[in-house]
Amino acid sequence: PIVSQALVVGDRRPFVGALVTVDEEYFPTWKAQHGKESTASVADLADDPDLHAEIQAAVDFANQAVSRAESIRNFTVLPQDFSEERGEITPSLKLRREVIAKAYADRIEAIYSK
Repeated sequence: PIVSQALVVGDRRPFVGALVTVDEEYFPTWKAQHGKESTASVADLADDPDLHAEIQAAVDFANQAVSRAESIRNFTVLPQDFSEERGEITPSLKLRREVIAKAYADRIEAIYSK
């Protein structure tokens, strides 16, 4: 329930990675369950080890449905959900891959430099 959206990246890359957003509605519950500051934002906790462990569990579960070559090996948590206002999703809620890739190019590069 912690994952809101994910965009898989990896075209012409050595492995598959993902940009992951956190579900804003579930986030307060998650913070309470993990003893995090109630005022902390997703951006504040984007590098939190507990949050990464929770998302890694979701990634591991999703990876069970695909081959090793297709599995997500690394991900980054984005500070905010994708939005229609920023042009990242369409009115029918489809992700606009090119817009997101451009907006988060530095984060995508970081996936492959870890």
